[in-house]
Amino acid sequence: MSVQVGRQPDPELSFSDKELFDLAVAWVVLSVAFALLMAPIHRLDIGVGYFLTMVGLSFVTVGVAFLLHELAHKVVAIEYGQIAEFRADYQMLFLAIMSALIGFLFAAPGAVYHRGRITKRENGIVALAGPVTNHLLAVLFLPLMVFPGILGTIGQMGVWINLFLAAFNMIPFGPLDGKTVLEWNKIVFAIVFVPSILLAAFVVLFVGPF
Repeated sequence: MSVQVGRQPDPELSFSDKELFDLAVAWVVLSVAFALLMAPIHRLDIGVGYFLTMVGLSFVTVGVAFLLHELAHKVVAIEYGQIAEFRADYQMLFLAIMSALIGFLFAAPGAVYHRGRITKRENGIVALAGPVTNHLLAVLFLPLMVFPGILGTIGQMGVWINLFLAAFNMIPFGPLDGKTVLEWNKIVFAIVFVPSILLAAFVVLFVGPF
């Protein structure tokens, strides 16, 4: 998710202590939320050991999906001369945990806020960078699914999580990326949104995260 705030000259790719802390917190919480979604610990047939295993696997797959999604926003924003930094939304992180407990994950852990003079097209491309990165990551995780054991599970979870995040972030609502893309170009929005929803629906209904 990315949000435009309002330019200092010659921005560079760097991370403040606050940004690194927020990224770490969002990474951990989102990983736990995905684990709760995939292995509901309140179910009697789900043991603590299995749940902790899912947390560990989520930490790897969610980490790649979430961190590279936000990094894509940041890198593209900087390319357009923006000052860009990720900030966690702690209310949304709490909502992610609570929603996962009831079987749906509201995955909006924060956003890359950027400021500076920017066109509507550039702002749309900054927003689009995150979901497109998740699609590319899903393709990279896909070959791992043919392997047995833990590697295959990581591949399946990587595909599932990245397609889920791409589709969720393309919803044209609130601070999600889809709203910014739609305001920029309806055709580009449709080209990305429709396949994102269809692919996410397919993996959620027929493939599963593990």
